[in-house]
Amino acid sequence: MSEPLVLGIETSCDETAIGIVRGRTLLANVIASSVEEHARFGGVVPEIASRAHLEAILPSIESAVKEAKISLNDIDAVAVTAGPGLIGALLVGVASANGLALGLGKPLYGVNHLAAHVSVDFLTHLQPIEPTIALLVSGGHSSLLQVDDITSSITKLGATMDDAAGEAFDKISRIMGLGFPGGPAIDRIAQSGDAKAIDFPRGLTQAADWQTRPYDFSFSGLKSAVARYLEVTPDYAKADVAASFQESIVDVLMLKAIAACTATGINSLVIAGGVAANSRLRAVAQERCAKAGISLRIPSPGLCTDNGAMVAALGSLMVTAGRAPTEGAFDASSSLQVEQVSL
Repeated sequence: MSEPLVLGIETSCDETAIGIVRGRTLLANVIASSVEEHARFGGVVPEIASRAHLEAILPSIESAVKEAKISLNDIDAVAVTAGPGLIGALLVGVASANGLALGLGKPLYGVNHLAAHVSVDFLTHLQPIEPTIALLVSGGHSSLLQVDDITSSITKLGATMDDAAGEAFDKISRIMGLGFPGGPAIDRIAQSGDAKAIDFPRGLTQAADWQTRPYDFSFSGLKSAVARYLEVTPDYAKADVAASFQESIVDVLMLKAIAACTATGINSLVIAGGVAANSRLRAVAQERCAKAGISLRIPSPGLCTDNGAMVAALGSLMVTAGRAPTEGAFDASSSLQVEQVSL
């Protein structure tokens, strides 16, 4: 089947998202976010997220079907994020997908959230990218992956040892009183700041680190350094702090990503995940990849954050590649490893 019609369900965190694709053409991308309900807590509250998914899942499916101008009976397969993510949130999506696929008599693919983030690139670029290095940066994940086949062969080269990049953005934004989510807030204010104003540390970039963990990330030290600076500098300039903090994260992400491309001999880089929408990361990535002769692909900002389109895209690629669907009922896995593309 060259252009399967696939409905994708994503509920790993605080977005109830439904996407519908035909082959590599996006027909619908509906997102119901509960971010405002979490804002007063400065981060996602799992129980609130789960309840929001329960309320939004059916209306979101109905809205996506209407937007795509199809009938549920028209779809060829259902795909759903099986992990990783918040277990309660994941279970809402998995249970809904199981019921929908069973009721329609359609095959069901339980897929990996991280692989889906990379797969969304196939909706905007037709030229194959395999093999490629993928830099996946979001609120819960910061990983470097070698993708030889997006449907079956992904190797984790490195990952964060503590805070993910997006998590660090959220925490510093909260300390600075900029609100939640922190990534967009810091990105906005940083544009009027001086990125060289404060020399914040670059985690895991010392000589010994390159020898022992060249593709791993650590942002907890940076977070602590910024917090200490704010504590001892009562008259700090918010824009300069934001720009310097952001620059440290972007610098480390690109140093590691370029190093992975160079070491593997793979001259293709895909950057995905919510932090991929950051304007400074996109600009630095363009500059450094061009200098290194590396082909760079980044989804549009709207497809960087969690969405159903990416799940549907991976489901479509699974169907096209002839991969077997997930058999029988299955549970969500909050710690599903990226090497397991599907259940």
